[in-house]
Formats: sequence, structure tokens, C-alpha cells
Amino acid sequence: MSKEILVQVAQGERRVAVLSDGKLDDFYIELDRHQSMLGNIYKGKVESILPSINGAFVNIGQEKNGFLYLTDADNPLLKEVDRIEEEPVVGVGQKIINMIFPQPAPPMAGPVPAYGGAKPDQQPPQQPPQNPRQGRRPKQQSPLPLKKDQEILVQVVKDPFGTKGPRLTTHISLAGRFVVYMPLDKHNGISKKIEKPEERQRLRDILRTFNFARSGGFIVRTASVDQGEKELTRDAKFLTAMWEKVRHLSKQKQAPALVYKEYDLIWKVVRDLLKDEVDRLIIDSEEEFIKMRKFAQTISGQEMMDKIQHHQGPQPLFEAKNVAHELEKIYESKVYLKSGAYIVIEPTEGLIVVDVNSGRFKGRGTPEDASFAVNVEAAPEIARQLRLRDLGGIIVIDFIDMNREDHKRRVVNTLREELVKDHAKTEVNRISALGLVEMTRARTGKTIESLKFHACPYCEGRGKVKID
Repeated sequence: MSKEILVQVAQGERRVAVLSDGKLDDFYIELDRHQSMLGNIYKGKVESILPSINGAFVNIGQEKNGFLYLTDADNPLLKEVDRIEEEPVVGVGQKIINMIFPQPAPPMAGPVPAYGGAKPDQQPPQQPPQNPRQGRRPKQQSPLPLKKDQEILVQVVKDPFGTKGPRLTTHISLAGRFVVYMPLDKHNGISKKIEKPEERQRLRDILRTFNFARSGGFIVRTASVDQGEKELTRDAKFLTAMWEKVRHLSKQKQAPALVYKEYDLIWKVVRDLLKDEVDRLIIDSEEEFIKMRKFAQTISGQEMMDKIQHHQGPQPLFEAKNVAHELEKIYESKVYLKSGAYIVIEPTEGLIVVDVNSGRFKGRGTPEDASFAVNVEAAPEIARQLRLRDLGGIIVIDFIDMNREDHKRRVVNTLREELVKDHAKTEVNRISALGLVEMTRARTGKTIESLKFHACPYCEGRGKVKID
């Protein structure tokens, strides 16, 4: 399978298309008027704490406050790092003295009465038996992990969407080409997509040599397969040095402040998409072409740098590769299949609805066979459209009714196999009695359509005109 990446740079806009055997397989867009906050690290200040919704709002200096779950804010290692930095340095001799002569416990306020208040020569009065439920002490609530006006280091894990602000976390991660560094989480791991036991063990042995990090842990990415210890160590040291800069800057700046900005789209392409299976990367900007080759050589080496090419043809890059026409289709509600069937994709406020229709499909066999043939053809296209349009949240797919259980399983398995290519996390349930498939796809930002269109001010997005 041939695979190539196209990067088109225009004024105020950068678009990336991934082609597999000449077919559009994935699409990314970045606009100057909408800068993504995903991956940025901020020094924020807690504005308010709402235990009723298990969350807190943190001022990070943006238009909307970020939302942080209280369970996500309870990071033991974060507290440990802060305590180590704030504690005065105690000498070895003083530590030994403290061990031999521990400090006595502070005296309690007032003498302790015997038998709960009775005099020593008196027996305590007999209490009548109490109802077990009445005798229980009220459960003490655990203290909140945050306080109002507290300064805290957070990272954006989801861009603002609609009326909601960005989603935040204290579990910070810095992604490199081969590893991900988590400075505030004591955890090492290997990507689940690396399946060979001997390769996982080899990478685990390399992880044990990462003793240069002062804290935290590492996750080995899929791109590290067959990479040597030198490449992984170089990547890990680069990330730990980056974290030290972030910590140093966070001490200097006053909250709210941005202390780390994630790479823009073009650099993410080199870091995350330019892999061994990619044949070539073509970009139409000479200035960005030079920068991209330097960046690729720094993090990936000469072999990956040589895959980057400059497009100089008279036609725009996307038109020369027949991608422009395909991109126009991702904004349409109907998507036609080769057999004549089609699917309808309708985003709503609460969920995404996908309907499969037979359309002009003509096939031999029973109605059951026809329904199965249309559904099997539609399943991979649905997964592809969700990926191209970057649709997320709850998704309900209405397949054509089938009676045979083996047909239902094959349709769902076909959908799941295609979703493996997706960079977003997905979860798919079985076909229900009504012929519906319920699934979820992680949403980290705005959809592709919302970046290019806004609702009509006259019909408010309904797309209908009232009949007088």
C-alpha cells in the first residue's frame, strides 16, 4: 500500500491530507483565526470550586476559564514535587537527631476525663441501647484537593467547544517522536499497538536505562518499533530538558500565564505522521519545506528528511493530486457509495446520527443478503467519514435491518477494523434489537465543518424556510 502526505500552505491556513493508494484517508486543518489550545501548559489560578459537579474552574488567561475535575486534580506526585521544592534542606546530622529524639506529640487541650466524663470513683451511667442506624457517626468528607486562588500547573486536553471552556488536567505529558514523558506520573509503559512480546521486552529494557529523569515516567510510542536505544534515549532527554524549561518558566511567571505552547500542525506532521510506511511527504511552500527538512533531520534522521519533497507544479497541490474534490464532500450530509447506496450524516446538539440507505443499490439474492451487502460496504466508509470530519461524542448508526446474527457480527467487526486507523479513542457496542449501533469517539476540539462554516443567521442553522 502506497502512502503519501500532502501539505498545502495558504495565507492564514494550513491543510494536511493523508492518502492511502491515492484515496483520501485522513485530513487535518489549522487556521490562524482559530488557534488550538490542545497540549498547551498553563500556570492557572483556581477561580471557583464546585463539589456538586466534582470540578473546579481555573483561570488560565483565556476568554473562558478551564474546567478541571477534582479527581483529576488530586495528583500525589504533584504534591510530592511541590513539597520537595518548598521544604528547607535538612542536614544528615539533624535527620539522625530527629530519628533518635523524635518530637513529642503536642499536648491535648485539657485533661482526658475517665469513662467519657465520669469521676474515677464512679461507674459510667448505663446508656440505653441505640438504634444501629442512629448510632452511626456521620461520614467525614475528605478534604478538597484544591483551594480558591491556588496556583496550579495544568495542561489542556480538550479545546473549548460551544459554550464550554477547555478541559484541563494536572497529569501533564510531553510527546516526542518515540516516547511520551509524563513528569508528574510514576508510570512506565509500552504502546498496546506493539504486540510482539520480544519487542516489548526489548523496549522495556531500554526504559530501565532512563535514570536521567528527576521524576515521572515514560510511555513508548508505536513509532519506536525497531529503533535503537540511542534514538529513544535522545528523544527522552530532549523531553526532560523541555520539562525543566517549563518548570523554570512557571516559577518566573505569575498566574495566569502560558508556560508551554504545543507544536503547530506542520511540526506535528513530522513528529506524528512521518513514519516508515510513508513513501513521501509533499509540501507546496518553499519556506516551510526548508524548515520541515531541518526539523525532520533533528528528530528523525536523514532517511525521513529525504522523504520530504517540494511541489513546484503549475497546479495547486491538492488539485494536482485530485484531493480538492474529495474534500468538498466532507461538508455534505450525503455520502454515496459505489453500489448506489448512500449514508446520511447529521450532527445534532447531543449526538451524531448516521443513517444507511440502499438508494439505487441493485443486487441479486434475498433481502437479507442485500441488506448485509450494503451494510458491509457502508461500515468502513462511516469510520472514514468520522475521521475526515473529526466528529466526536455519542454516535448512533442506523444500519439496514438484518436478521442473521453472523451478518450483524461481521458488520460490527468491519466497522471496528476500520476504526483501528483512527487516532481518536473509540468504543463500539453491538447492534441492538432495533438495528442501531451506539458508539463513542473522543472529541478533542472543533469539527472540521465548524472551522469552515457557521450557522445561517436567518434560519439559525435549521436550513428551512417557513411557508407563509
